Amino acid sequence: MGMENKKDYSVIIGGAAGQGSRKAGLIIAKLFNNLGYNVFIYEDYQSLIKGGHNFSVIRASEGQKFSIREKADFLLSLNEETIDKHEKSLQKNGLIVFNKDKIKREKGVGIALDTITKELGGISIMGNTALIAGFSKAVGIEWEDLEDALRKELGKGIEKNLEIAKRAYEETNTFLKIEKLKVEPDPLLTGNEAIALGAVKAGLDIYYAYPMTPATSILHYLAEHAKDFNIIVSQLENEIAVINSAIGSAYAGKRSMVGTSGGGFALMTEGISLAAQSETPTLIINSQRSGPATGVPTYSSQADLLFTLNSGHGDFVRFVVAPGDANESCYWSGKLLNLAWKYQTPAILLVDKDLSESTFEFDRKVLDQIKKENPVLWNGKDEYGRYADSKNGISPLAFPGDKAVVKATSYEHDEKGFSIEESEAVILMQEKRLRKFEEMEKEIDSLEAVKVYGNKNSKKAVVAWGSTKGVALEVAEKLGLKFIQPLMIQPFPQKQFDKAMKGVDKLILVECNALGQMEKVLRCHGIKVDKKILKYDMRPFTVEELEKKLKSI
Repeated sequence: MGMENKKDYSVIIGGAAGQGSRKAGLIIAKLFNNLGYNVFIYEDYQSLIKGGHNFSVIRASEGQKFSIREKADFLLSLNEETIDKHEKSLQKNGLIVFNKDKIKREKGVGIALDTITKELGGISIMGNTALIAGFSKAVGIEWEDLEDALRKELGKGIEKNLEIAKRAYEETNTFLKIEKLKVEPDPLLTGNEAIALGAVKAGLDIYYAYPMTPATSILHYLAEHAKDFNIIVSQLENEIAVINSAIGSAYAGKRSMVGTSGGGFALMTEGISLAAQSETPTLIINSQRSGPATGVPTYSSQADLLFTLNSGHGDFVRFVVAPGDANESCYWSGKLLNLAWKYQTPAILLVDKDLSESTFEFDRKVLDQIKKENPVLWNGKDEYGRYADSKNGISPLAFPGDKAVVKATSYEHDEKGFSIEESEAVILMQEKRLRKFEEMEKEIDSLEAVKVYGNKNSKKAVVAWGSTKGVALEVAEKLGLKFIQPLMIQPFPQKQFDKAMKGVDKLILVECNALGQMEKVLRCHGIKVDKKILKYDMRPFTVEELEKKLKSI
């Protein structure tokens, strides 16, 4: 096969919605993970419950990679459409594993998925297990390793699945032997699962949401583990109810988080403004998908950046962070929950479909960096004013039941929370909140708000944010370029970005939108982008695609 000495494999597995290709892909990824390979999974699916075409791309590599390549080494097909769509994406010496009961072809590894499943009394979805087993035998994965993975992943009907797997395994030949690496595997998490864990570690009490792809799996994950995490999970009727309920819970002293995507986030913007004026801590997850409007609802984009930075009416600044992988998503969801409570302001974690739903190897040590940080609380003795003026603009918090009158209001107000319209009083409160934002800017100086990778002495640099980090980092390192990743977008980390730009005379922006939105942000802070590489077909850059574009500049 010519692949025996490789340590970087790419697998495509596909089928129709309802055939279980995603679950099968996860099991294959865990097989590689157990062999010591770093694993990344990109998910691609249509907005259909049944039918259409779904596929997963699994990247298994010796070093950490979280991007996808143009060509695959293996194509696993549950239906003929998968071969029709992806055979052109297979390496010349690549291997196709397919259901020979439904697909007639001479080359590749044919497995009688339907026949084996029927003869052994299984149900049709168990044909996936036969496909996984046949692939495992073809690439030299030991039966014991396969059985262990199946037992961990398939709780229901495990004995029947193992019987089917054993039969398919025994009827398949071995074509190559994938080398086992001497590396302890890390757990695999989606970006959304990492977000959920970070918030829980920082003391999350309540999660509110209305289902909207690609943020929905946060709701599912937290609902499934609500008792384990000792939290409340509430699905409400729409996003307006979601944001207002979160504000109400925070007013009562409970740490709240909400999750949505662009259309739902649009409905939340009046609530975000309410949280800013009432100085109520609120964490919002905006997982971007294609737009405008419904757009291409199960595909990704980075086109909500400017909208997020300017969401809500009136003069106020909020925290906005755009992580680039699962580790950063976990850390920053926890950190933002703490920052929202410290500064009593909205905080937004800006992710996207490719980050939310892709699967990454997760470093458990990240959780050790997160803990619940207490806000400034009323001492219970002095006369209480919810919006008491202070040197840094932060007023002590009290909650109903604390033997104090705790007012919260959307109107401009005095220190006690009573509505005002007099000029001097309005100025006092505006300036009080502005001092708080000055403190927020100081806060980010102590955080790693900008990361720098690659050749740090290069005069040419690539800047990318969010889920585009993975591919930009890999290509920049390959080409000997500096790579700059802004994490904190608002308040903007001016000092850190200027330091990252030291020695750079050519800056190339890479992002997945049509307008180059990050370029506009950087320009506002005196940073010139020389060239832009933009992609807006709602799919991520492949390594080869971005490398070619960078080489042409």
